[in-house]
Amino acid sequence: MKQESLYAKAGVDIDKANRLVDRIKSIVSATYTKGVITEIGGFAGLFALDHDNYEAPVLVSSTDGVGTKLKIAFLTGRHDTVGIDLVAMCVNDVVVTGAQPLFFLDYFATGELSEEVAASVIQGIAEGCSQAGCALIGGETAEMPGMYQDDEYDLAGFSVGVVDRAKIIDGSEIGVGHEIIGVNSSGLHSNGFSLVRKIFFEDMGLKPDDRLSEISGRSLGEELLVPTRIYVKTVLNLIRSFKIDGIVHITGGGFQDNIPRVLPRSCKAVINKGTWYVPPIFKAIKKAGDVPEEEMLRTFNCGIGLILIAPASRSQDILLQLKALGEEAFVIGSIEKQTAGEPMVEFRGESIF
Repeated sequence: MKQESLYAKAGVDIDKANRLVDRIKSIVSATYTKGVITEIGGFAGLFALDHDNYEAPVLVSSTDGVGTKLKIAFLTGRHDTVGIDLVAMCVNDVVVTGAQPLFFLDYFATGELSEEVAASVIQGIAEGCSQAGCALIGGETAEMPGMYQDDEYDLAGFSVGVVDRAKIIDGSEIGVGHEIIGVNSSGLHSNGFSLVRKIFFEDMGLKPDDRLSEISGRSLGEELLVPTRIYVKTVLNLIRSFKIDGIVHITGGGFQDNIPRVLPRSCKAVINKGTWYVPPIFKAIKKAGDVPEEEMLRTFNCGIGLILIAPASRSQDILLQLKALGEEAFVIGSIEKQTAGEPMVEFRGESIF
């Protein structure tokens, strides 16, 4: 009988980590694209850049996490969707520059490694990579006793993409008269969960299996765990046919903080309330927490996960293409001239709720 090592007694089981690597090899290798020239388990992931397809290739990188949405996974015991969220939060930030995500790496840290939980999370990461068309070429599984509460873990992700320098989308060509197209989100995505948990679980005392009258077909936990929509293939398809001058991933900070990141200083975005579909979960949050509309728009995506900015002459054709790609999209505003002292994002209309 094999004697347990002192390191294992201290809380770190190297053999368990090695078994996990063996278990996920087929899951990870299924995401490989032709640029991958390494195998899982090495010291680093290797990826060969295809220079023939790019005149002046520029690498684009992003890193992010899932935030306190992980707490919902812990409460429900369901871990197969947060990996998709992790990939989405990174690759969506990469693709808004016009770049194609090439590869992804993850960092999974926990106090005591559960092979089942870790494998489920990594399965979700692989699914997210598949949706984004990028390869999962490496990662780190860290077992750190005493650093995390029992049955909890943390996640971080890292993505690298590539775009031709001449095709970078940076918002510099946005001008007065451009229209703003909003593409629907799948729900909360991965932002605002500290407020969500306070409202539903602390203030109202609800449980993940409870159901809200505003939401049919899913429990509260199921609704909150709907994974972040990955827009990579949609955007890459669009920019092959249309010149898009600005793309915005609506994450933390909502409309007010994210749209200005692509606007020239002389411009402001005017958003017309009531021009898009708002999923019921946002209405439930506003009602249950008595959250002011302005705070809703700055904390949550409120139904719009991605924004495209293009000349008005192209917007209807873009909408038709989005519909053909299976996306729900709406013209939700326009670009106007900004005068000194005005906010860069202005809302008009009565209410989105």
